[in-house]
Amino acid sequence: MSDQSRPHRTAAVIPAAGRGVRLGPGAPKALRALGGTPMLIHAVRAMARSRAVSLVVVVAPSDGTAEVRHLLDEHALPERTEILVVPGGDTRQESVRAGLDALPADITSVLIHDAARPLVPVDTVDSVVEAVRDGAPAVVPALPLADTVKEVEPGAPGRPEPVVATPERARLRAVQTPQGFDLATLLRAHEAIAVSGEGATDDAGMVERTGVTVVVVPGHEEAFKVTRPLDLVLAEAVLARRRATDAY
Repeated sequence: MSDQSRPHRTAAVIPAAGRGVRLGPGAPKALRALGGTPMLIHAVRAMARSRAVSLVVVVAPSDGTAEVRHLLDEHALPERTEILVVPGGDTRQESVRAGLDALPADITSVLIHDAARPLVPVDTVDSVVEAVRDGAPAVVPALPLADTVKEVEPGAPGRPEPVVATPERARLRAVQTPQGFDLATLLRAHEAIAVSGEGATDDAGMVERTGVTVVVVPGHEEAFKVTRPLDLVLAEAVLARRRATDAY
């Protein structure tokens, strides 16, 4: 069977092996509670709500695989979606690769989604999947920037930094997840880009470095990343509104 005639099957990989130190001490960021439920559970549900996603692979801390599996078993998840848990690596790049290595042979496309983006709407997930299935090898959801951006010459923390350029704001986008890929394209990027230092933190950036064009689809304001305590406050407010108005 040719690649063109193979039926499409999409999986989502959620790297959740990081510690999330910017949220302060305590549990890893993905396991922090949002509305009484760990953010990881919200992220898994966000992927599983898309009928295009038939498999979700959660990449857990190497010493926490059993804990994450138990956590998933404790919460209601769509029965039509298969959930796998695999141990991650020391960097995000290594963890994503561990998730990719766990995919069965019939997967044709893959979403890479941040566990720290627990509230991404299903319409955004579906639009990324649709763009990949329509032929784009790499797709990212993104939003136009509200603020002007300055490029600076980095200096010591807390010290003034000279501006070296002001990029044209109309050409800039703030990228979100899930990022979607033709699986073969993403695997080639992971094989070509060696892990260096903390490793690559953006899979679309890895694909770009191999010469493949990445396209952008509209993102959503509620797909923001929960990184700092103030983000958690905003996420709680969004979740409360959803529960009050949408029976979320």
